[in-house]
Amino acid sequence: MDATCDEGWVTGALGLDADATAALLTLATRAPSLHNSQPWRFRLRPDRIELRIDPDRRVPVADPSDRELRIGCGAALCTLRLALAGAGIRPLVSRFPDPSDPGLVAVVRHGGTARITAEQRRLLDAVSRRHTNRRPFRDTAITRPARFALRRAAFDEGAWLQLVTDRAELAELGRLAREAHARQTGDPAFTAEMSAWAGHDGGRDDGVPAFAGGPCPPPNQAWVMRDFGSDAHPRPAPAAFESDPLIAVLSVHTDGPREEMRAGEALQRVLLTATAEGLSASFVAQLVEVPDVREQVRRLLGGTHPPQMVLRLGHGVPIPATPRRPASDVVESG
Repeated sequence: MDATCDEGWVTGALGLDADATAALLTLATRAPSLHNSQPWRFRLRPDRIELRIDPDRRVPVADPSDRELRIGCGAALCTLRLALAGAGIRPLVSRFPDPSDPGLVAVVRHGGTARITAEQRRLLDAVSRRHTNRRPFRDTAITRPARFALRRAAFDEGAWLQLVTDRAELAELGRLAREAHARQTGDPAFTAEMSAWAGHDGGRDDGVPAFAGGPCPPPNQAWVMRDFGSDAHPRPAPAAFESDPLIAVLSVHTDGPREEMRAGEALQRVLLTATAEGLSASFVAQLVEVPDVREQVRRLLGGTHPPQMVLRLGHGVPIPATPRRPASDVVESG
């Protein structure tokens, strides 16, 4: 949370001084987003913090409806709420408060003072340690209490986390993931968009650098992982992944901007809970990015709610963080 305001790029908000406000935003930007696109901006006023969509960070081929963009903004909102709790502020949140301004996804005001709870502190401490882990996990079972904590984290944000344990369902999800992956990687527009965001040498403050990719599973592996390597910075050789990953499907009531923001808040709470439990997570986003495959996933799992995100969870080794834009780059002036 090292953030200073020597150049005056940010002012205080919600009764906090400029440095404390900058620290809040630095934490909020540690949220996950599609291809680490970081599709959020913040506008500061003395009495509120506005969270806005950054339209220049859309990923239109993989996410033509901006569903994952809003999920990313929801994840940032969850992190901002926790950071405010850490500052002793009860956040009062209005989601999509102005129908005439769809780019304004949330307004956060001062809802009074409150002492941070032990659970909030546990999650807040996990923010800087949470990293998407695309490498193989150990074949170590996730305990029953940890599974309960993950499901409760989603429920506390108004969402559902279904842990898929049926062998036949897992096999079919794996097949659908491979099908969706093949269709996406066979699309030149998709691969061009991926190349624009991923496989770089780490000299940028966004996207997925090659070092964060991890190895490809061998051809006979049940699950697929996205290739974040490139000709200039290839990923490691194929490696065997865990034989029995825990696959979790996150859903909310329906699609639509408000529910997709809620899905993002729930996603971040699940991911932070996983981190606090000593677990790692990565995304199987192919299953929710190809529309007919996403519908097949919904039907397979017998749900009435469309899946918003699919996670792979397990025990992984420590990995470096992906880059983030400095908070000064995500604050709107005026």
